[in-house]
Amino acid sequence: MSVSANEFRQALSRFSSGVTVVTGRSPDGTPVGVTVSAFSSVSLDPPLILICLDKMTTNLDVFTTGKGFAVNILAAGQEEVSNAFAFAGPVAPFVRFPDVNKGPGAPILAGVLASLQCTREAVYPGGDHEIVIGRVESAAWSVDCTPLLYAAGCYRSLAPAPDAA
Repeated sequence: MSVSANEFRQALSRFSSGVTVVTGRSPDGTPVGVTVSAFSSVSLDPPLILICLDKMTTNLDVFTTGKGFAVNILAAGQEEVSNAFAFAGPVAPFVRFPDVNKGPGAPILAGVLASLQCTREAVYPGGDHEIVIGRVESAAWSVDCTPLLYAAGCYRSLAPAPDAA
């Protein structure tokens, strides 16, 4: 028995995931980014993460052949940020990157829960995706812990924690 692509997509959409925007710089220095929910830690020693990118991703080569990238873990309320990077379109990079750092490395977006600056370690084929392994060179995070979640085709939020009494 074989599962269809639609059945597979429907089943996996029930798995809640955090939302990230993976950013990099094109060869001319222009910031680029893409919304990614297929993100995972791989190893603590050395610190490795992976992202999975559709082979049709705009600027795919920035992430598969470039030196490095950043993973921006989005906070609750950043749906517009997620949407801005989720679809290819006429939005200019300066509109998508209004508050990014101007320093070296991949852009870090404002207001994110956490960010990871990574160097590209390896790229592996994964069907219709590329699996990119990144070595984490630096990490930053907020004390807030309210992530932006995505499941079953829409953004979700965590239930409030019970009062600690």
